[in-house]
Amino acid sequence: MRHVIDSWRSRPAQQQPDWPDPMGVRAVGVELAGLPPLVAPSECDRLRQQLAAVARGEAFLLQGGDCAETFATLNAAQIRDKVRVLLAMAVVLTYGASVPVVKVGRIAGQYAKPRTSNSELVSISDGFGELPSYRGDAVNDLARTVAGRRPDPQRMLRAYYAAALTLNLVRSFSRGGLADLRQAHAWNADFVQRSPAGRRYESLVTEIDRALAFMRACGVDLDAEGSTHGVDLFASHEALLLEYESALTRVDEVSGRPYDLSAHMLWVGDRTRQLEGAHVDLVSQVANPVGLKLGPSARPEDAAALVERLDPDGVPGRVTVIARLGAGAVLDRLPPIVEKVNATGHEVVWVCDPMHGNTMESSTGLKTRHFDDVVAEVTGFFAVHRGLGTVPGGVHVELTGEDVTECLGGADRILDA
Repeated sequence: MRHVIDSWRSRPAQQQPDWPDPMGVRAVGVELAGLPPLVAPSECDRLRQQLAAVARGEAFLLQGGDCAETFATLNAAQIRDKVRVLLAMAVVLTYGASVPVVKVGRIAGQYAKPRTSNSELVSISDGFGELPSYRGDAVNDLARTVAGRRPDPQRMLRAYYAAALTLNLVRSFSRGGLADLRQAHAWNADFVQRSPAGRRYESLVTEIDRALAFMRACGVDLDAEGSTHGVDLFASHEALLLEYESALTRVDEVSGRPYDLSAHMLWVGDRTRQLEGAHVDLVSQVANPVGLKLGPSARPEDAAALVERLDPDGVPGRVTVIARLGAGAVLDRLPPIVEKVNATGHEVVWVCDPMHGNTMESSTGLKTRHFDDVVAEVTGFFAVHRGLGTVPGGVHVELTGEDVTECLGGADRILDA
């Protein structure tokens, strides 16, 4: 049953497309509302229970995936490779920290992007022209043409079907042979294998192989042990397009609670986290686990008020606070935020996003970040929690299974040239 959440319409809504066809938007919303949900309420509840364990320090959260998904990359090979990277990272974390890793992908729904400006100057044949900003494939096209940049509500339907296909593959990979722990050697991407990090990974997996062989020698039936050949891999995305999220909200027939069944977990971005804004209003009314991104402008009192708004009943695992403060600010800005939120009594998951707070522009005009800054923010995040005696719950990262160069420095010492 669809649950109509319309109160957000009377509140200020940031980062929404300037749809040229309001009637078309409404028609797409009606069509989306009649389509099957993409996830099940019971799956959302299972994730929330696992996140509650993270909040208590009994598990660790790994959340990662593309900055933005595109329709062009909707193919089995690329989805498989992203799943392999998540599995490889998770096995390293599990082995190193000796705790379960909760695996959540930025996947099957990350088709919309917040933008700094509604328009951008682009080069054309006789100089420069102004076009609407690209807001993700769920809104418009990356192509620098007037037609391509016109917001098209039909793209929300394409995003729904793309998410459905992606989730189908993710479920297949995470429950099929790919996720079998005995296949861990295959999770190491070909282009990584020859690097020092790849060799360290292979060494670690060899130790895991020995442990599995020991278990078999002791009479443990690994084929009957589900945890060795299948994993929970949950889907998440930023709850940005309000028409899309609202249309995919349903009431669970068992509990009677509304869920946004476009994903297991949703987050509110740093640009849309206004306490009285439309995004917080919508997300506060669904029972999914929700994330809250906090950038350098976030004040401790803002964070505390938002947590109380999103989690009025104090449900452990309901709210994940994702700090994206930057390497130069994390040591100063994070402690008062943690202290203020903890004073409310809410049991939240604290997560570090070391990617978005460290973005800079390269000499060629491309957005990038330095690997040393990424590491420094993660290190600072853990240092803050160690000093306060609180639980550093996880990391939220951009990742890909492709052989691409997006960060400076790192193991290959990539330079800005």
